[in-house]
Amino acid sequence: MSVVAVIPARYPSQRFPGKPLQMLKGASGTARSLLERTHAAAAAAKGIDRIVVATDDERIADHARPFADVVMTSDQCRNGTERCAEVLQTLKSPPDIVLNVQGDAPLTPPDFIEALIDGIGDAGMATPILPCTRAMLERFREDRRAGRVGGTLAVTARDLSALYFSKEVIPFADRITTEAAAQTVFHHVGLYAYRPDALAAYMAWPPGTLEMREGLEQLRFLENGARVRCVPLDAKGREFWELNNPVDVARVEAALAAAGID
Repeated sequence: MSVVAVIPARYPSQRFPGKPLQMLKGASGTARSLLERTHAAAAAAKGIDRIVVATDDERIADHARPFADVVMTSDQCRNGTERCAEVLQTLKSPPDIVLNVQGDAPLTPPDFIEALIDGIGDAGMATPILPCTRAMLERFREDRRAGRVGGTLAVTARDLSALYFSKEVIPFADRITTEAAAQTVFHHVGLYAYRPDALAAYMAWPPGTLEMREGLEQLRFLENGARVRCVPLDAKGREFWELNNPVDVARVEAALAAAGID
C-alpha cells in the first residue's frame, strides 16, 4: 500500500499569521519551526513513502526546502484538503492513500499516523479521535470562555461514523467533573486519510454552510452525505495539543519538554 503524506502550510491566518514559521523550543532549548517539527513527526511514522509540504507562499517554501519536498499549490485553495487534491494531481502515479498532516500538530505521535493508515479500511476518508482528559477538556472550556477558537471536538455514531465536528465543546460537557466522564468527549486529531476518489469527489462539491461557519474542512464530506470513519486513538498518557493561537506556544513547548522531544 502506497502512502503520500501532505503537510498543507499557508502564511495568512486571522488567528496566527505566519504560524508555520513560529519557532518552538524543545526539551534542551533547541528552537525549530512549527513546520519542521510537524515534518519530523510525520517522518517518524512507518508506512509513509513520501512527505510533501504544500504551500502557495515562497517564504514557507524557502524555509521548508532544506528539510522537505515542496509542491507549490494555488493561492485559491480554501483549505488543506484542497491542497492535498492539488498535490495528488501532480503525482505521476496516484498512491493508495493521501494523508493530510495538519501543519499545526507537532506533537503528533508516530503511532497516531500509523493507526490512521491501518484504520481507514474500505472507507473513502478517515480521521482520528482522542478521548479527552479532564485537563484537556478544561483547556477547551477555557479557550471558549476567553473567546478563543481552539481545538475541534467530534461526536460519532456507535459504528464510529462521524456525526459532527465543532469548534464548540460538544456534546454538552459543563456538568462533567470526573476523569471517566471526560473521556466520553472526543478531541479531533488534525490528521486525515483519503482515498484518491474521495478527494476527487470533495473537489466537485461546493463549500457548505456548516463548513464555512465552523471553519472545518471535513464537514464538506458530511454535508454531502459521505461517511467519515473516526479512528479512536490511545494517548498512552502523552500530552497532545495543536498550535491554534499564540497562547498555545507555551502549551506546546511545555509538552515538548515533558516528552523529551528536542
